[in-house]
Amino acid sequence: MDALKAARSFLAMHDRTDLDDPLVIPNVWDAGSARACAGAGFPALATSSAAVAASLGYEDGGDTPPDEMFAAIARIARSVDVPVTADIENGYGLAPQEIVERLLEAGAVGCNLEDSDPLTGEVKDAQEHANWLAEISVAAGDRIVLNARIDTFLYGDKSVESAVRRARLYIEAGADVIFPILAPAEILPDIVVCVPRPVNALWLPGGPPPKELGTLGAARVTFGGALYHRAVDAALDMIER
Repeated sequence: MDALKAARSFLAMHDRTDLDDPLVIPNVWDAGSARACAGAGFPALATSSAAVAASLGYEDGGDTPPDEMFAAIARIARSVDVPVTADIENGYGLAPQEIVERLLEAGAVGCNLEDSDPLTGEVKDAQEHANWLAEISVAAGDRIVLNARIDTFLYGDKSVESAVRRARLYIEAGADVIFPILAPAEILPDIVVCVPRPVNALWLPGGPPPKELGTLGAARVTFGGALYHRAVDAALDMIER
């Protein structure tokens, strides 16, 4: 399947007939975790930048050299027969055309791009970020499903209004999916009703399960670095026994 057909097929997975059946995408960090999740029957996988960074010996927040990050994405994508979308943080300072080329070379069908600077802990100017996303969207030409992460609940004012304003700007720029990371579950419906694209929700330990997030409006549920940390904790627990 060529890149355009693969991206369209992946985007179509976000269409739902049952509200309690969102697209659940495990976040993996290497070929082994990817094969395990694909073997468990999940129809798509995502990488976690935090988990990949940790597995490579780097800190999260843009510390991983882009060559190593894209090499890890490529190993994951070629190890499974399901679509893989890549968390590439804020693009590692690469030009939009190079971002797209590297994603396609790695075999990714989508990417997650955030609108904050981890070095300053501040969200970027919304319009400037939208302009940058538009350049990536044009370069991708529908060959990459663009998941636009909104960090206003991480670093910003944590309001529905700010998240929706950014979501609409990013959609106009070409975003296919909107990801208001850390948005409280109880206000997820207020965001979803104002956003004419699928919304990605983050599962949090102790929070609502994926099915409930689906009933609240999430079309897609991901896990960030949680699966990696659970795996490490389980291994340590086994060793310590």
